[in-house]
Formats: sequence, structure tokens, C-alpha cells
Amino acid sequence: MRVSVIGCGYLGAVHAACMAKLGHDVVGIDLDERKVAALSSAKAPFYEPGLEELLQDLQETGRLSFTTDMSEASGQDVHFICVGTPQKKGENAADLSYVNSAVTALLPFIEPGNLIVGKSTVPVGTAFHLSKLVSEREPSAHTVWNPEFLREGHAVSDTLNPDRLVYGVADGSEDHPAVTILDEVYSTPLAAGTPRLVTDLPTAELVKTAANSFLATKISFINAMAELCEAAGADVTRLADAIGLDDRIGRKFLNAGIGFGGGCLPKDIRAFMARAGELGADQALTFLREVDAINMRRRSRVVELTRQLCDDTLLGKRITVLGAAFKPESDDVRDSPALSIAAQLQLQGAVVTVTDPKALANAAMRFPELQYEPDLEAAVTKADALLLLTEWNSYRDLDPHEIRTLVTSPRILDGRNVLDSEKWRAAGWTFRGIGRA
Repeated sequence: MRVSVIGCGYLGAVHAACMAKLGHDVVGIDLDERKVAALSSAKAPFYEPGLEELLQDLQETGRLSFTTDMSEASGQDVHFICVGTPQKKGENAADLSYVNSAVTALLPFIEPGNLIVGKSTVPVGTAFHLSKLVSEREPSAHTVWNPEFLREGHAVSDTLNPDRLVYGVADGSEDHPAVTILDEVYSTPLAAGTPRLVTDLPTAELVKTAANSFLATKISFINAMAELCEAAGADVTRLADAIGLDDRIGRKFLNAGIGFGGGCLPKDIRAFMARAGELGADQALTFLREVDAINMRRRSRVVELTRQLCDDTLLGKRITVLGAAFKPESDDVRDSPALSIAAQLQLQGAVVTVTDPKALANAAMRFPELQYEPDLEAAVTKADALLLLTEWNSYRDLDPHEIRTLVTSPRILDGRNVLDSEKWRAAGWTFRGIGRA
């Protein structure tokens, strides 16, 4: 099929490449000339495993192109809206200006029978508003919502082999003409057995924010248990193992640590609360305020644990933070708990060095006042304490005996509970975990 993808940021660039991989003729459209130039040269403008290789493989096929010219959307059958919905400044609500602008710019090029497919995470009710704009321009065009469920670090495989496909259509019916078109778009994963669910528009809009809110709640629950375990002298990892054996609960996302961050979970749960308030259902989501509060509290707790680790003073202590990205296999530092902790430590008098395999350039733009060192050995040399805050495999696999020869004081705080505490203690390290004795 002939496909346009409006917005070539993280979601759009991956989606465009994957649609071309599935055999469609795709044009990606974005206002950012540098981003378009990079993608046109098969260079990913951000780090995502497998994306650059996919772009290079597709370069010779002629099925994928990128442009800043919205008129290139003319003649396409399906238009995917993949722009960002960040948090509004000073508010919890989502900023829909990019979505509205994208659809408004697309309107002159919509043709009879076209399908406009929203993939951006939006407050419930957005699709209905946009569908009215589209139908006023072209009554035979259809607006549907097809939420994305990408995990950073796994986005290419999540798009090519999704765990489910959700179609939100106006009447919620399998007989809606948009269903047949989307089935053709996704014919390859559907043939491979991917489950498909057809719903009405509001339900489809709620799926992503509801899923993210549930995951955030699960993470904050185990972090609340970590606080209790520290007070009681219990071990939160063994507690998680025990309750995770209950198949009603499960072990996934029960990993205590420094909390969640990134460009999705924090802003999505806040936007969810804001929209519920607008709809008069704010009481239904008041629990998310505590979920958010627990998550933010983890950062100050790690600062306090670091102070304890450093003989109750941070002043002049050389602290090396292992990890700047909000999660491994990504260079995304949006709302990164690791960087927030690093900045708080520096404000309290520590001499902080941050290292990361991929995210230092982005981190330096967010927190230029911090010191960054790409070389791991140089970063840890003469450190008074190490903080593992992003669980890259290179940090999980550190040899405590080798690293001990580089530091001034063998002290480490495992903010992700991924290290073998007995192994590190046996090598002579003072070791602290999260919610562990």
C-alpha cells in the first residue's frame, strides 16, 4: 500500500521503516530538516537497536523516502499520525498542538477513501475531534486510532512482531471499511498470529494510557515495598520473587529501584489524571497521584542512601554515576531518574561524573553543568563511590576485583538491584541495594 507517516521522531521513524519492511511504499514527513536528511541517508537520529541497519537495508529498495514537504502525502492511501504529545508546561495535561498541526497540515492532501490513522498517545476524545475535521474536508475519508505499544530498545521488533493490534473505529464494528484496510497494512503480523481487537474510538485511545498507568502502578508498588523492607530489614527482591509466583500478579515489573522515567510513563499518567478531571471522573484516578509521588520520592531516597554510603557527607565526594539514559539500549534522557539524581548530588556538594554508552550527548544538552566521561575506566578512576543507575549490560558485567583497583574507595550503590551483592562484598566492596538488607 501507499503510506505516509507524519512525524519522524522516535515513533514515526521506526514505524515508517517497519511499514516499508512489510512491503509498503512509505514516505516519512517531518518539519525538521536535519532529521529528514539523516533518515534519508539511512542514519538514525537517535539510538534504537536495529533501526539503522533496517534503514540501510531499505535504502536500495526504493520503498522508503523522507521529506519536509507535506504535499508528498498526496496520493497515499493511509496516513499515520506519529507526532509527539509532550506534557504541557506547568500542567499535567498533554500538549496536543503537534497532533492538531499535523492533521491540519494534512487536510488539503486528503483524498476520497483515505485512512487517517492516529498512533500518538492522546487524551480520550481527541480522535472524535480530529475525525470531525477530516470528515468536513473529505466525507469519504475515515479517522481511526491504532495505538502503539513500543518499548524503547525493542521498538523495531515490537512494530514488526506486535503482541497485539488495536483498531479504534467510529462504530466499533468489524464491518467498518477501515478494518479491511488496516488488515491489509498489517497482513504480515496478522498472518503470523498477532491478536487483533476492534473497538470504538474512546476505548482505543484509553488502551495505551491505561496500560502505562497499570505498569507505573506496579513499579511504584514494589518501590513502596522497598521503603518498607528497608525499615523492616527485609529483602524486596525475595519479596518480589515470592509474590510474583502468584500468576494473578506475575514477576514482571516488580523490580525495585530508582523509579521509572522516559518520555511515556511519567507524562502519560499525568495526562490521564488531567483528562479524567476534565471528564468529571477525577476521583477514579486519584491513586495515580501517589503512584507518581512514590516514583519521584525514589530519587531523593537514592541521594540519601548515597550520603549514608559516603560516611554521611556528600561534600567533596567524587561520585561516578553509571548510566544517564532512563533505561538501557536507549539514548533517551527525558525525565531520566539517573540524571535527576546526579544533578541533586552535585547540588549537595558532590563532585559528580556521569558515564553512559550512548546517552552522553543528550544528557549534556539537558544538564550541561554535570561532568561527562565516555570512557568507563576513566570515569570510575579515583571515585569515592559508584552508583549503578541504568542497567546496561556493560555495568551488570563489571568485575568487582578489576574495578576496585581504580577507585579510591570501594563503595557501590546498585540502584537497579541487578548486581550480585555477595560477589561484590566478597571482593571487598561496601555494597548497598534498594530495599535490601
